[in-house]
Amino acid sequence: MDLGVDLGTTRTTVAVADRGNYPVVGFLDADDDVHDWFPSVVARTGSGDDGLVFGYAALAAAAEGAPVVRSFKRALAEPDARPGSELIVGDEGVALSTLLTGFLTELANALRTRSTVADEELGRTVISVPAHAHSGQRFLTLEAFRAAGFDVVLLINEPSAAGFEYSHRKGRTLTRQRNRVLVYDLGGGTFDASLVAIDGGSHQIESSVGLNRLGGDDFDAALVDLALAQAGDAADGSQEDGRTAYLDLLDQARDAKERLSPQSRRLVLDVAGSPVTVAVEDYYVAAAPLVTKTMEAMAPLVPGLDEGVTSEVAGLYLVGGASALPLVPRMLRERFGRRVHRAPLPAASTAIGLAIAADQDSGYTLSDRLSRAVGVFREAEAGTEVAFDQIFGREQPIVPGQSLSVRRRYRAAHNVGHFRFVEMPGADGTPRGELVPFGEVLFPFDVDLRDGQDLRAVAVRRAPGPVVEEVYTVDGNGLVEVEITDLDTGYSVRRSLGRRSDVDAR
Repeated sequence: MDLGVDLGTTRTTVAVADRGNYPVVGFLDADDDVHDWFPSVVARTGSGDDGLVFGYAALAAAAEGAPVVRSFKRALAEPDARPGSELIVGDEGVALSTLLTGFLTELANALRTRSTVADEELGRTVISVPAHAHSGQRFLTLEAFRAAGFDVVLLINEPSAAGFEYSHRKGRTLTRQRNRVLVYDLGGGTFDASLVAIDGGSHQIESSVGLNRLGGDDFDAALVDLALAQAGDAADGSQEDGRTAYLDLLDQARDAKERLSPQSRRLVLDVAGSPVTVAVEDYYVAAAPLVTKTMEAMAPLVPGLDEGVTSEVAGLYLVGGASALPLVPRMLRERFGRRVHRAPLPAASTAIGLAIAADQDSGYTLSDRLSRAVGVFREAEAGTEVAFDQIFGREQPIVPGQSLSVRRRYRAAHNVGHFRFVEMPGADGTPRGELVPFGEVLFPFDVDLRDGQDLRAVAVRRAPGPVVEEVYTVDGNGLVEVEITDLDTGYSVRRSLGRRSDVDAR
């Protein structure tokens, strides 16, 4: 049974490939009710890593008063995220990699024992990350799935997977003149948008943009803030010093938001034991700036779309659980007109697309892009200055299952090479936007420094050095590896960027 797994900020969704069909998996909760999602939640019921429970067991524990953490996926997007990064669950820290592997292990157990595909053997698995995910996030996600026992064959970007689902479901809307789709993916914690050119089964990502911290969680918080403001003094117990009460309000807000329909007029939240009514239009006024931010973020993908200039775009495809909020399609249609299409199953579109990618008989292929530029700061002028080199541009094509390498050769002019690798939204000779450090290599050009000493304590000075080759390889998952070699002696250092582990020197 091949499957696609969409690790979501609030809910994780799974779809399977079944003879050209791609049904969404149902999971049984603690009361044996079936839901088409698995909660992305962890709770603490005891000390140590063994005291953690996940998914529906975590929700049941939380109902009994256990400390709970939701939306832990957002921690993956932090610039300094690494396997040892800690999240506090209850009064104890837990390594991010341990938490993620534990959650995915429980997901695998639930698939085998408490789902609509129970007793089926788990086969090839395709997983996803946000389009703008940095290398550290990609590495942590990939390694956690593999550690949990999933046979991961591909990792692709979330809106790219939704593009597959669009072709499968709405292929008739594509013509020679309108063969592009703008995927608008608003999930629980992030926003992504990708422009996809489609030719039959061939999908080419032309460009992607995204916001790391904007999603359904922020829409929930906007509703809670309105309810607290309306409750006034009665809300004192739900302010930040009442963390449990505030989290309960967020849960209420999520449930109320998801029950909204275009005909809804009011929402009711229980604040400190008293019902508080919020007018839907007031909520929409508070939430509208969030939708506006998404439209501003995706504007560079299709200039003039709202003016009807780009006739080659068949439509905007709304996916992701948060896109189901009626305000979202309403605002988008006000700006972009009839070419706005809502996915029938917005929360499951990515998982369905991933299952299509896992299906070897689907006939769909993908050419994606990095979406983030990769570069390196290195020593110059005897260590008194720093130079920057771009290695890969943000539009660098990547193909699942294939790797691309670039090589650089030069004669070293210093005793030590200090390479500080970064990712960023853009770079044209000069780095632009938020820089994400994701690897550092100190290379001893001087053979006398290859005795294991701490190179950080060595002063950089000009010195004639060996001929050096740098090889940078980006694989089909968007992960980058560097190998630096002294061609005179064969000494080399290899590093998987984003992993933040020790280098392999030989």
